[in-house]
Parts: sequence; structure tokens; C-alpha cells
Amino acid sequence: MSAGEHVVGQAAVDQLLDLLDLDPAAADEFVGQSPPVGPLRVYGGQVAGQALVAAGRTVDAARSVHSLHGYFVRPGDPSVPIRYRVENIRDGHSFSVRRSVAYQHDVPIFFMSASFHRVEQGLEHQAPPPREVPPPEDLQRMADRLARYPERLGIWARIPRPIDVRYVGEPGWVRPGDRPADAHQRVWMRIDGKLPDDPLLHACTLTYASDLTLLDSVLSVHGEVWGPGGMVGASLDHALWFHRPFRADEWFLYDCQSPSAAGGRGLATGRMFTRDGRHIATAVQEGLLRKVGAAPS
Repeated sequence: MSAGEHVVGQAAVDQLLDLLDLDPAAADEFVGQSPPVGPLRVYGGQVAGQALVAAGRTVDAARSVHSLHGYFVRPGDPSVPIRYRVENIRDGHSFSVRRSVAYQHDVPIFFMSASFHRVEQGLEHQAPPPREVPPPEDLQRMADRLARYPERLGIWARIPRPIDVRYVGEPGWVRPGDRPADAHQRVWMRIDGKLPDDPLLHACTLTYASDLTLLDSVLSVHGEVWGPGGMVGASLDHALWFHRPFRADEWFLYDCQSPSAAGGRGLATGRMFTRDGRHIATAVQEGLLRKVGAAPS
């Protein structure tokens, strides 16, 4: 990475950190903003990451988040602040559980349950990581890929990119016919700059990143793409489990696949591995998928 690219990346990361730095509003209530330039609805990873920030601020810092489960119930309006209300479900000897609800116009747009666990020792095992995956340095940077498809990107080309994403195969935003069917959607990711050492912040930025390419794995099975000539979609729910300590500003492989699609919905699962093969997190998401121009049923 050149010095200029590093400056641009860190600036986008600083904007992400500002996005995750919620303002306290009342007891167990926080307010978040959306980027000044963005899509027509709030990005799902943003609201999930902010909801986790809100929940985490009400928990003893000695307890780390180990899982979250969220539902997207309404599209978010990026021009309106999001209010997060956190309910303390339980503080036990080992676990703390919170419910974090995001509101706009006094109605919920997203809600999440998150569980936090004090550090313990126990059994250790993991499934092996994928083999023979090229390292991120051998793969194209996002800017180089985007340059090939300017007509398909619109506002996405102008949005700051705090995450360095390197696709192993073809992404879902290429032209129809340019993407061969593949059972896996694999990408290397990292926050494109330096993060503070706060483990909660690393978990929240990983949550933000986890929504970027996961649902794309459903399309990958069919060689389908997003946008004109392809599909439109929306996240319905999102679950994430954190297994081992990690830094989100270091490379991790996001290995995604789709075990099932039916009835206009697709299920996607993703495993995240560090460069040395440690399994750090697992994500599962179901999304609504329709052909562009198809009328809602």
C-alpha cells in the first residue's frame, strides 16, 4: 500500500470510529448517526455494529461479547439519527445478556440480543481452515476491481471504504455473465488502518464488516449478480459468534457459503480465520432475494 492509500484508508477508518462512537442520551440510551454520503437505506452492518456498541457500554469491560442475534425489521433512514435503547436482561456470575433496540420515528428498525462472557479456560478444538487460498497480497485491491465496472456502482463508488476487501473469486456486483458459479464466496478483509486496542471496538468493527459479503454467497452458487440484470436483496436477520481473540485491523479470511435457498429467501454462513488459521468468528444470515423488477408477493 502506498503512503497516499494508507492516508485515505485511515481517514475512512476514523470516520467509522466516529460512526461507532455513540452519544449518550439517557440511562441506557444512546444516539448514533449515519454517514453523510451513503445508500438510500442504512447499511445493516452499521446498525448492528452500533447496537453492539450500545449494549457493550452497559456491561463490565471484563466480559467480552461472545454472541449476538439480530433482526432487521424496517429499513433505516440515513438522514435521521438512530436511538438505541438497551435493556439489562441479566447479569449473572459468568454471563451478561443485553437487548439493544434501534429506533427511528419512535418505531424499531432493528433489535439485537447480545451475550457477554467472562474469560474461562476449557476444551479447545476447531475445524481446519480452507486450504490453498491465495494470500491477500496476491489479490486485486477493491479500487482496481471497481474501475472495471463504473456503470454498475453509482453511489457505492463515492462511499468511503474503511475495510480493505480482497475477493478470491468474482464479487457479486460484476456484470451479468461475468461471474462463474462457485459454492464459496471467499474474501480477505481487514480494517484499512489502525484501531485502538479496545476488544469491544474490534468486535463491533468485525460485526460491521460481517454484513458486507455474507449474503453474496447465496448468489455465488448460481453465478448471479446484484443490480440490473440480476437480483436485489435485504438482510432479514444476522447472528455472529466470537470464538477467539483477534484484531479486526489484521487480515482475516471470510469463508462464506450458502447451504439453502428457497421461497425467496437465502441462508448464508461464514467462518472467519486469521492468517495463521485460527477460527475467530462464525456468522449466519438469512436474506430476502428477488429478481430485479419482480413484484413483491
